[in-house]
Amino acid sequence: MPMSASTSNRFERRRFETRQALVRAARQILAESGDTGASIRSIADRADVGLGSFYNHFATKGELFDAAVADALEEYAEAVEARLGGLEDPAERVAGGVRLSARMAASRPQIVWILCHSGLGRIHAGRGLLILHSRRDVEQGIASGRFVVTDPVVALSALNASLLALLELWFTQPEVDGDQVAGAMAEMLLRMLGVPLDEARRLARRPLPGAA
Repeated sequence: MPMSASTSNRFERRRFETRQALVRAARQILAESGDTGASIRSIADRADVGLGSFYNHFATKGELFDAAVADALEEYAEAVEARLGGLEDPAERVAGGVRLSARMAASRPQIVWILCHSGLGRIHAGRGLLILHSRRDVEQGIASGRFVVTDPVVALSALNASLLALLELWFTQPEVDGDQVAGAMAEMLLRMLGVPLDEARRLARRPLPGAA
């Protein structure tokens, strides 16, 4: 006998909740230590789900941790999009993404610790979106002539690595002025992409849109 619509909906809701519990547990582990050697049983216990439930959603631990990074990156991107979504200039979006990322080290520390502990390999596996929609921004900038780089993959790798270094600096040297350092990093990255010095400096220091 086929399931009723209400039964099917409850089943899908519980399935989704179980998956989210596993992803949250993996996010906690990545934020705390980045140690992906935890056993599947310990992850399931942390998520408060049965061991068998793990295999209903993920084939391996690596698949789960990739999903956890992707989930964190999606939340990260949504937070920045809320501030920068109205900007049309890809150079301004890149600069704003760098500066907001430094600020979110204080407001969303779990996400930033996940990024710092995961490294570029797992971040790229998690869709590679470190700076907000960075692939879109770089490709639009190249197509419009705003950026002079010719290889978007190399540019994205440089952007991601630079931003990771900025976030790690924030945590390892909390005495630094985050806004000042982020502005300098944004200027440097715009220069790398081919934006003239005076304009890069202006874009890297102009007021950010939206509420703080």
